[in-house]
Amino acid sequence: MNFSNHHLLHLLNQQVRTLNKQVNERLKVHGLFLSQWSILYCLYKKGPMTQTSIWQYLNVEAPTVTRTITRLVEKGWVTREKGSDKRERIIEISNEAHAKVAELVEIIRTYEDEILIGLSAKEEEQLRLLLRKLGSKERNNNYEEQ
Repeated sequence: MNFSNHHLLHLLNQQVRTLNKQVNERLKVHGLFLSQWSILYCLYKKGPMTQTSIWQYLNVEAPTVTRTITRLVEKGWVTREKGSDKRERIIEISNEAHAKVAELVEIIRTYEDEILIGLSAKEEEQLRLLLRKLGSKERNNNYEEQ
């Protein structure tokens, strides 16, 4: 059997694991993990969101997002306020954490530059295009950059 044509998902998964580990190492000094950073970055880009919108955007189970948000609230990174009904919760970056989140955005951008250093601008754009094409159309709409 020729595995060279059938291991793309395995290769992609292994690369993502390696990248996640490296990002976690950079975030560790700030007391964060990638799962927490994903929520912070989502809020940084989109502004205050409901918990439901966050888990739908990140495609993560609701209880996982709830636990992660609870940790972020306890650490002072985000606030959780009641929404328009008693079940809805609005999450936003806390006033105290805005500057730290902006600093972390730059740290992550620097890391992205490091991992993309071997790619030309054209190859980087091709990579972005290919990543957006993966999966369902509905899923890809969640990741379109604004």
